[in-house]
Amino acid sequence: MSVRRRAAADLARLAGNLSRAAGRGGGTTLPGSIYLRLAPAELAGLADGLPEGIVAISATNGKTTTAAMVSHILEPERSVCRNGAGANLMSGIVTTLLTQPPAARVGVLEVDEAALPSVVEAFGPRVLSLGNLFRDQLDRHGELELIADRWRALTAGLDAGTTLVLGADDPVIDALGAEHPNVLRYGIDDPAVALAERDEAADSTFCVRCGAAYVYDAVYLGQLGAYRCPNGDHARGELDFAARAIRPEGVQGTHFRVDAPDGAYELMLPLPGLYNVENALAAIATASALGVPTARSVERLADFRAAFGRFERIPIDGREAVLILFKNPTGANEALRAIQPDLAGAHVVLALNDDIADGRDVSWIWDIDFEGRLEGVQRIVCTGRRAADLAVRLRYADVPLEDIDRIREVEAALDGAVGRAAPGERIYILATYTAMLSAHGVLSARGLTAPFWDEAR
Repeated sequence: MSVRRRAAADLARLAGNLSRAAGRGGGTTLPGSIYLRLAPAELAGLADGLPEGIVAISATNGKTTTAAMVSHILEPERSVCRNGAGANLMSGIVTTLLTQPPAARVGVLEVDEAALPSVVEAFGPRVLSLGNLFRDQLDRHGELELIADRWRALTAGLDAGTTLVLGADDPVIDALGAEHPNVLRYGIDDPAVALAERDEAADSTFCVRCGAAYVYDAVYLGQLGAYRCPNGDHARGELDFAARAIRPEGVQGTHFRVDAPDGAYELMLPLPGLYNVENALAAIATASALGVPTARSVERLADFRAAFGRFERIPIDGREAVLILFKNPTGANEALRAIQPDLAGAHVVLALNDDIADGRDVSWIWDIDFEGRLEGVQRIVCTGRRAADLAVRLRYADVPLEDIDRIREVEAALDGAVGRAAPGERIYILATYTAMLSAHGVLSARGLTAPFWDEAR
C-alpha cells in the first residue's frame, strides 16, 4: 500500500469517526469524499482485502432489495462488505470499502445508475448485475437513453472474466449481453400474471437494433415482459433463471417456482409484487455466479426481511403499518397493483417530497395509474412538501374530495391515519425517499422500529 493511500485512508476514517461522534452524520459518505479528494488515483487497491471480489448491482428499481437479498443469501457462510445504508454514489462506495469488516470476503454493492461506469472502471467487479432502466429523477439523470448509452459503452468494454447478470425482461438490459461471453439471464415466464395491456409508464418499447415497436406476448410491468422485434432483430434472450407458476398472496408475499440450471425449486417469498419476484431472481442468479446453489438461495430467501421502505411491516398501536418506497411511475404502479387486493377498508398515506434525493421534478406523479386503484380505501392522507400536488392528482383520478386529507407534516399525517384506523386495520404508507426517512424516524423515535442507520449497519 502506498504511503499516500494509507494516509488518505487513515484521515478519511478519522473524519468519519469524528463526524459520527459529534452526532453530525456523514459516516456513509464523508470518508469516501475525503479519500477521493486526497487520493483519487488510488481506488482499485481498496478492494484488495476482498478475496472473492466485488459484486456491483444496479437498476432503477430494485437494486437496494436485490443487494440485501444477495447479502442475506451469502451470510453467514461469507462475511459481506455492503453499503447497506444506501449510499450508492462513488463517495458511498469508497466509504464502504474503507470501513469493510476485517473478515469480509466479498463486496456486495448497490450502485447508482449514473455512477455505475465510474465504479466498474475503478474496481473491476467479478459480477455485474443489471436489472432494469426506467425514467427516474430526470432532473439528475436526464432521459433514460442517456443512461442506456453509458451502460452500452460500459458493457462493451467489460473484462471477459466478469459475469454479467441481466434482467432479460427489459429489452435494453437484455441487449447488453449480446457480445459478452459470460452472461446469465433471468426473467418471469408466466402469462397468467401478465397485464392486459402495457401501461403508459412503459419506456423502452422499440427495438434496440432497428427501432420497430416490439410485439409483446406478455407484459409484466412497465416495458418488462416477453417481447420480440417484428423484423427479427431482437427478442428476449433465453432465461437461465425463470419464475413460473406465480401465485400472489397479497401483502403476505408471492409463491412461485424457480427454474434454474441446477433444478426447479418452490419459493414462498415474503414480499409482494412482481418486481420483488424480479429482485429475487436477480439475487439467485447473482449468487449463482458466486457459486451458490439455487437450493441454498431459495432456502435463504424464504425468511428474507424487507429492506428499508420495501414493504416493511411495523405494528403500531394494534394496527399494522406497511411502508412502501415509491419514486417513479413504474414502481408506484406495481406497488399499487400488489396491494390493491388488500385495500378494502385500509387507510393510505401518500407522502411526496421534492428534495434532491427524491428528484426536484414531481411531474412523474401524473404517470401513476391512480385511476381505479384506490377503490374501497377508507381515507387517503396526502402529506409532505408536495402534498397539494398529490391531492390535485387524486382529484383528477376521480377520488372524492371528502376522502382526501391534506396534512403537510408527515408526523401529523401518520397520527391522523392511525387515529382513524381501528385496531387490526392496516395503514399503507407510500412515500418518496426523504419522506420515508421522516416516517421511519417518527416510528423509530416511538420505539416501534430500529433507527434506519442502525438497521443499515
